[in-house]
Parts: sequence; C-alpha cells; structure tokens
Amino acid sequence: MEKYTSEQLNDFSKEQIISLFCALQDQLDQTNQNLDRLIEQIRLAQQNRFGRRTEKIDQIAGQMSLFNEAEEYADPDIPEPDADEVIIKAIVKKPKQKGKRQEDFHDLPQEEVHHALTDEQLDQYFGKGCWRRIKQEEFTRVHCQPATFTAEKHMVDVAVGTDGDHQDEFLRGDRPKDLLRNSVATPSLVAAILNAKYLNAMPLYRIEQQFEMNGVNIPRQNMANWTIAVSQKYLKAVWGLMKKELLHNEEGVIQADETTCQVIYDNDPKNPDDKKSAPGHKNYMWVYRTGEFNKERPIVIYDYQRTRHHQHPEEFLKEFKGILETDGLQQYHILDDSMDGITNANCWVHARRDFADAIKVLSKDNKKRAKNTIAYQALVRIAAMYKIEDALRDLSAEERLSERQKSIGPLVDEFFIWVKNCVSDTTVLPRGKTAEGLNYCIDKEKYLRVFLTNGYVPMDNSASERAIRPFTIGRKNWVIIDSVRGAQASAIIYSIVETAKLNKLNVFCYLEHLLAELPKLADEKGNIGISKLEPLLPWSDQLPEKCHKPRR
Repeated sequence: MEKYTSEQLNDFSKEQIISLFCALQDQLDQTNQNLDRLIEQIRLAQQNRFGRRTEKIDQIAGQMSLFNEAEEYADPDIPEPDADEVIIKAIVKKPKQKGKRQEDFHDLPQEEVHHALTDEQLDQYFGKGCWRRIKQEEFTRVHCQPATFTAEKHMVDVAVGTDGDHQDEFLRGDRPKDLLRNSVATPSLVAAILNAKYLNAMPLYRIEQQFEMNGVNIPRQNMANWTIAVSQKYLKAVWGLMKKELLHNEEGVIQADETTCQVIYDNDPKNPDDKKSAPGHKNYMWVYRTGEFNKERPIVIYDYQRTRHHQHPEEFLKEFKGILETDGLQQYHILDDSMDGITNANCWVHARRDFADAIKVLSKDNKKRAKNTIAYQALVRIAAMYKIEDALRDLSAEERLSERQKSIGPLVDEFFIWVKNCVSDTTVLPRGKTAEGLNYCIDKEKYLRVFLTNGYVPMDNSASERAIRPFTIGRKNWVIIDSVRGAQASAIIYSIVETAKLNKLNVFCYLEHLLAELPKLADEKGNIGISKLEPLLPWSDQLPEKCHKPRR
C-alpha cells in the first residue's frame, strides 16, 4: 500500500479517508489471521515433536490440565469430605498367584538341573543316620542361547560304470536343490536376514555386524543380492497369488494408504531432465489390505510406485469390485468417479484430526476455555460415535450394520447438521485448524457416511496405517533405497511378513518354510503353478506346526 505524508492526508476528502481506513482495517485483519495461523503451525510443530501424539479426547483433556491442575479442577461448590472418607482403609494385599512363573514358561523346552546332596555330605554334616530327605526346593530360570551358525558340508556319493550298458556313465546321490545357484545361502540363513531386516527393521550393515560377532563373514552386498534374488525368483509368485486373493476377497472391502520413500536410481526414462536422484525427491510405497473385520484371511500387499498419481491404484485395483476405504486423498476420489464397481469410503480418524490439533495448539491461557470451543465439541460428538462402534466389534456384519443404522446413524446426521450450522454462522467465524476440520467434514460427507451402508466397512482406516507403519519404522533406519529392484523386493517381502503376522505365524519359520519348499515346486523355467502355491499361503491349514508356534 502506498505511504502518504501528513500533507497529503490533510488534502484527502472525508470519503477518501474512510475508504483508506477500511482498507487498513482489512489489511490488519488479514495480518492478524496470518499471524494466528503461523503461531498455530509453530505450536503444532512443537506438539508433534515434543508432545504425545494422541487424538483421544480424554488424553487431550489430560494434556490441557498438565500445567494448570489447580485452576482446572478447582470447584468451590464441592463440599468438604468427611473424616471417614479421607482416612484410607487398610489395603489388603492380593496374595501372589502360586505357580505363575511355571505357567508363564511351561511351553518352553524343560531342562532339569540338579543340585544334589550326597549321603556322604549329609552324614558328615548331621552325623550318620541323623537326617532324612524332605521335598526338594524348586525354582525356574530362563536360559537364552544366541543365534548359532553351522557350516553344512554336503558329501554326494558319485559312481561311474566300468562295464555293461552304462559304461563310463556317472551316477550321483540325490542332493537338495540349491536355493540360489552356487551360493552358500540356505533357507534358514536367508530367512534370518529377511526376518532381521523386514520384521525387526535392522539395516543390512547392522545384520552384517551381528553376524561378524558370531564369527560369520557375509558382506551386506551379498545379503542385498540374496534378498532381491529370492524375492524375484520365488516370493513374487506368493505375492501375486496373495494380491489375487485380496482383490477378490469375500467381504468386498479393501483399505489403502501410502507413504513416501526415496529410491535413488528411479529416473523417468521418458524425461531426460528428471532428477530423481536429487536429495529430497519422493517415491511412494502403497499398501492395500483386507478390511479390518476380515479375520479368516487377512492380507497385506505393498506396491512400490514412482509417484502418487491416481493411475497407480487404478491399475492395481482394476479387478476389484467393492468398497475402498482410505484417507481423504483426492487420487482415491478419482477412482470412485472413474471406475465402475468401486465406492470410496473415508476415515473418521482423519475427520477428527484437525479438531484434535486445534485443541493441542491452544495457549496455556486458553486451555481452560477449550471445552467451550467448536473443536472440542466436534471431538465429543465423534467420540460418542466411536463409543458405540467399539461395542459392535464382535458382532456379525449384518448385526453391526443394523446397530450402526439404529444408534450411530442419528449421531452422524446430527453431526453434519451441526457442522454446517457452525460454518454458516457468521457471528464467530472459525479459523485455523478448526475451520479446516469443519470444511474437511463437509467436503467428505459423502465418503464418511459409507460405513453406515456396509457392516464390513470399518469406521476408520487405522488398520492400513498400522500395516504400513513397519515400513516407516524401517525407513528411519535405512533412509534410502538404492534401486527399483530393491524397492520392489522390499514391497514383496514386507507383504509376506505383514500378512504372516496378521495370520499369527512365526515369521522366521514361515519364511524358512517358503524358501525350503518353493525351489522344489519350480519347473525348469522357474514357474510355479497356483495349485502348488495355495498350500503355502499364510492361512493354509497345511503349513507345518512350527510355523504356528513360537520359535524354541
């Protein structure tokens, strides 16, 4: 805005001064809004960095009163307690449960260690014939044996014909098929590497160090080569069949999410100016899983893609017909409009997130008044829905749907009426995160209501966020992925590991079983028939018992 001198202002007419003053008011109001928004962003960043990440209303309320408990709980109307109420009665200590330690470890292999007293020792101490044996004392200690390595030296008998029809022909004894040609890798060794990297989030250099401490020298480059080789040669077939099962699951529900990763050598071959190896560039790992209520055959599928374009889920889900539950990302809404047979449902956790953030960023002076804010009222309304939903988890889909429509449906109707009234009420316009939350709910109302039409659809998308969290934890350790082949291998192995976990399998034993059996099933070209793969899937009742039990 142009700056005026006092002489120029004296020459202004009354109308010009009024117009200039109104413009300054608008400018000041906009500046204050921008300042409030910046303060809110700073407080939210500090909360995310140093505070507890929660959206539960009772815990948010607890955080509000952390620094001003006296003001928060003070109530002059509460009467003074009687003496009998103040004096705490003697606490009767609960007796210790007998035999609990033995019960905790009864499934472990048992080994008895005797600490004997010989007759000679007893005679010497008590005198001959002056003692008798009584019941032994027993106690339990748990022994741990670190990983052990064994070098298997295979001896194959060889014979040669010296006469007759097979003269000069060689005959060798049966030998197991190598997992990888001319490699020392065995199913158990590779399974241990995959288990450490993809289940325990250890980068390869730490696994290499751990092996060295046990006297085994295997460079991380070899481990990386083995990981990519077994994923492409064997595990990809299992991944493909699991994906087919996911797309045709009986409930007709898939939950999806995505997260960033950085793959160094993933340039766009059609664009010579694409600098994908530049620091900070983003690639994406997409995750798809069966609905949270699917307990019979839970499946998680990871899928690596270069970008966040809607064409990637569109291609992945082209055979799927049903309900796709996601966050509010626009790419998923495009699928709802462009693909026949797919209905997009949105997540109520994301709907409440902005309201929770609005409460967290309040200054200490405003925390006392937080319960009167629009954000807090929104959280209370959503919490009421969740309280009912939590009680319906063990019902069948039909019963759950009926109860939702009867009990939660009216609350949802009231919520959206209330949200629209808050936005239309111009007396006190909501700002910042509260305004974002209100607008988000209005924009996504169609998608947020879908769970009221199908009992198999969860109220939120937390299950897919839990499914992708192991990848994000691992990403903090290894930071980047070198190649596209490495990213694809990670997608395949994470899919198998997370699906095994959901099916309550011992991940190491299951990976070892897969890597032991798959080489036997492959034909000369490396192909494995679907009928041969089905007994190896994580929910198969033909898996060996060791895959279902904790490793001993």
